[in-house]
Amino acid sequence: MSLSSRSLQRPQSLQEQAYQALRSAILSGELMPGQRLVETQLAQKLQVSRTPIREALHQLQQADLVVEERGMLKVATFTSEDASKLYECRLALENVSVRAACLNASDRQLKQIEQLIHKAEKLLNAKPTKLTSFQLLDLDYQFHREIAEGSQNEWLVSLLDRLFDKMILLRIQTMLSNPAVLEVRWEHRQIYEAILDRDADRAVTAVQEHLIASRARVVRELEQIQQSQNAG
Repeated sequence: MSLSSRSLQRPQSLQEQAYQALRSAILSGELMPGQRLVETQLAQKLQVSRTPIREALHQLQQADLVVEERGMLKVATFTSEDASKLYECRLALENVSVRAACLNASDRQLKQIEQLIHKAEKLLNAKPTKLTSFQLLDLDYQFHREIAEGSQNEWLVSLLDRLFDKMILLRIQTMLSNPAVLEVRWEHRQIYEAILDRDADRAVTAVQEHLIASRARVVRELEQIQQSQNAG
């Protein structure tokens, strides 16, 4: 559903609805990294006053999804240095996540992880489009989050959720110029099989290799984007 066609319902606070609508638009790529956000325009699209929009944008700034530059609010963009630091955080948290999932994930959760891999493989075998790229990004998020759920550690899930939002926006930046950055099906299967075998050490090694390889792809792509922008 596009941002322009959304109308906000009243039972939930307008500020919270505006926040959720804008967050969804950012994480779906409808509002692009670097795009300027104008209160009056957003208020008109969501059919509310500027006050809930202003409050929602402030909340998105606190979540690091929106930034202020030269007095203007924009959807956040990330540098290659930002990417390296975000991946450092993921490495630490997902090491804990997969190790705990090996001990605690239920059979239902393991089946769900496997189904997510099958869905991604099916998409990767189809003709690539912008839509399939975003679907793959969502499946990548679901894969890692399902593993976190399998850890049975709700605090870990909460921390990863906050990090995943930033990671999704980061990946949108690189994916738009190179959809192949999302080619991770083999790495995901290695992680899944280790968790299925309840082999914590192998699972940690697999997720470390996956995230280190993903970091290298993303950082390289961001560096190329930055070089292109500097040359222009």
